Amino acid sequence: MPAHRSRAMKEYLRRERHWLTVERLPGYAPDLNPVETLWGNIKGQELANRCAEDLAEADAAICSGMARVRGSPQLPFSFLYYARFSKAPR
Repeated sequence: MPAHRSRAMKEYLRRERHWLTVERLPGYAPDLNPVETLWGNIKGQELANRCAEDLAEADAAICSGMARVRGSPQLPFSFLYYARFSKAPR
């Protein structure tokens, strides 16, 4: 995406390199993307067997799933671990 290569982004990455590491990934690698694991978790819980009547109902279910994930001290780190971006969660 052009936004990922913008001058502002490059400057941010240069400024934060003391703690931030950029990993170059293949264009399509869902197994390396923690967001894909997050969505899979929400689809398997809050959205499983659900046929939302409208977008508001689907949005509410997704927000509920995000709140569940945020409420767990271990779950978000498990997505990083699964994608091999982190050591095992403590």
